[in-house]
Parts: sequence; C-alpha cells; structure tokens
Amino acid sequence: MAPTVTSFLRSFNSKLEEPVRRHLKNVYACLTMAAVSAGVGAYVHIYTELLSAGLLTLLGTLGFGIALLATPDNGKNTQLRMGYLLGFSFFAGVGMGPLLDAVIDVNPSIVVTALLGTAVIFGSFSLSAIFAERGRWLYLGGTLMTLLSSLLLLSLANLFVGSYLIFQVHLYLGLLVMCGFVLYDTQLIIEKRRNGDKDFVAHSLTLFVDFVSIFKRLMIILTEKERQKSKRRD
Repeated sequence: MAPTVTSFLRSFNSKLEEPVRRHLKNVYACLTMAAVSAGVGAYVHIYTELLSAGLLTLLGTLGFGIALLATPDNGKNTQLRMGYLLGFSFFAGVGMGPLLDAVIDVNPSIVVTALLGTAVIFGSFSLSAIFAERGRWLYLGGTLMTLLSSLLLLSLANLFVGSYLIFQVHLYLGLLVMCGFVLYDTQLIIEKRRNGDKDFVAHSLTLFVDFVSIFKRLMIILTEKERQKSKRRD
C-alpha cells in the first residue's frame, strides 16, 4: 500500500505544477465543506421542523449562488465568498429534502449507497481528468452543453407525454452527461488556474453542482430498482 501511495503522489506532483496542486487542494477542501453544509441542510429538513424545502429554500439557493458569482474574488473577501458557498450548499441540501424523504420511505440504505457510489464515480472521473493528457477532455464542452439542452427539452416534453421510457432515458443519459461534466470541469479548472484564475471558491461551486447532480440521479436509479424488486416479490 505504501509504495502505491508514494507512486501516486509522485505522479501527482510530476503531472501538475505546484500552484495548480495547491489550487486543487483548496478547491476540494471547499467542496468537502460544501458537501458537509448540504448534509446539514438535508438533516434540518428531515429531522427538524426549523426549515423545510419550498419556495424560501429555492430563493435562498438562488440568492447565495448569485451573490457568490456576483462578488469577484479580490483576495481579501475569501471568507465572505465561502459564506456564500456554504449558504448555497445548505439551502441546496434542504431542497433535496423531499427527494430524500421519498427515498427513505422505500429503503433508507439507498441514501448511503448512493452517496458512496457518487464519491467513487466523482473521485474516479476527477482523477481521470487530472492525470489525462492536458486539455484532452476540454473538447467535451460543446457536446455536453448540447446534451444538457436536449435533456431539458426531453424533460419538458415528458411533462405532456408522461412516458416512463423517456423518464428512464432522461435519467441515465443525465447521469452520463454529469460524469462528462466532472471530466470537463476538472480540466477546465486546471487550465483556468494555469491562466491565472485563483478563484477556488467559484471552482468548488462548479464541482459541487456536478456532485449533487450525480448523487440525485443515483438515488433515483437505485430507488426505481428497489421498487421493481419489491413488485417482483409481491
């Protein structure tokens, strides 16, 4: 194990310059804090009566997100912008409450399985982007945006059609698209830092959105599979 870790660290250090390595450490530290904040928000919705998902939480998520993006990084307002990020992730966590309620009603273990699966998927694709050839995945940007637009249109169309098949296609294709965004966004963050962009708070926001999107889709997929198993047993 020790030689493997040493080899990994040596490869990581040789692949990326010191400023980029330091930047990524800050990005993933912020991402971890945002994930914890989202977990607190979800806990508040599920186990307390202080705050529940609704219009207020949606406005809170949008408000903190806009505040963060509208406040340029000047090197002196990092704590303020971190507060905006944690506020955004907290309300995003509260907003996931109804989905978590539905999943827990089917099988509470799905939440843990989906979280672990998300961590593995996110970590694997992040490492693939970090150790890939420079700029290899940046070409995905246009394709991913096109697919994202197609998914939006598909979702709107299914409001009128109500097709389970379309729902399944939207779900699995959406998961694939978000995995692609992890590759693309990770390499984009690296290139932005190489070009002088040191805004690790905004960069962690991008990865947080990717992480949550994968987590939601995994929960829905696992819940659907659990429901099908229950129907077959009945």
